[in-house]
Amino acid sequence: MLRKLKASALAALCSTVVGLGVAGCDGDALENWDPMAPTTQKADADVISGTKKIEVAGRSVNVSCSGDPAEGKPVIVLLHGAGDGVDKLAALQKTLGEKNRVCSYDRLGSGASDKPDGPQRIDTTGKVLSGVLDRVAGDGPVVLAGHSLGGLIAARYAPDHRDRVKGLVLMDATPPTMAGDISKTIPESAKGPAADVRAQNLAIFQGQNPEQLVIDDGKVRSAGDIPVEVIRHGQPYLAAIPTYGPELEKAWAAGQRKWLALSSHSRLTTAAKSGHYIYVDQPEIAVQAIERVTTQAAR
Repeated sequence: MLRKLKASALAALCSTVVGLGVAGCDGDALENWDPMAPTTQKADADVISGTKKIEVAGRSVNVSCSGDPAEGKPVIVLLHGAGDGVDKLAALQKTLGEKNRVCSYDRLGSGASDKPDGPQRIDTTGKVLSGVLDRVAGDGPVVLAGHSLGGLIAARYAPDHRDRVKGLVLMDATPPTMAGDISKTIPESAKGPAADVRAQNLAIFQGQNPEQLVIDDGKVRSAGDIPVEVIRHGQPYLAAIPTYGPELEKAWAAGQRKWLALSSHSRLTTAAKSGHYIYVDQPEIAVQAIERVTTQAAR
């Protein structure tokens, strides 16, 4: 019974809230790589259709694209959650690709992309994202739609790249202060499964994960007045964590509200019938939000 409870508690928080797989990279190559430097790869020279490996700072990144490019219309770029990849996003991408140009990619250390060779932080993850955007969108506008950790990465990236990110959709994104929330909600004196959840998640945030990403808490910075839609789960799934589950749910909900500070045109909705995987449980809500933001961004 204890083992089962422990496993479900760890799965609830580690695998979906924080994530066991995040974005990794070759520390030296990416640290010295300038994503603004001239590149020989042109987005319009070879439009990606289906799945293809591209090179970013000497690393192989697995990219998948669907739909036809349209002048003036943003390219939608999907960012997967921790431990996932382009395969998990395939159904959502297929639906969106019927009316839009949409791409996704495996972050380094995920899916079919190269593994990380050393630790990284959010800014180095952003360099990989810049390289992907250069290839799939060129100088054109993009809408970033991220789930869980992918949402956090998109939200951290957008304020520094207002020239290209024209809209955001955050699907149950990891909150901006999740490490602190866990520390405050589950005390150091906690015992049993809750103590394991606390210890393992704090270790993950410190970089002890397959992609060696250090995930720092921080304030939400503004990305201007771009359209932003934040969607949070409606079906509590953290209740498996004994004693502290309800408080973690409250912290998660508060974290979703914090993301509204990204823009003066932000909107928060709840997917009433969804757990953490909103785009799987209620794909129509995800599709409608992404298409709505894309239409607004095109204006």
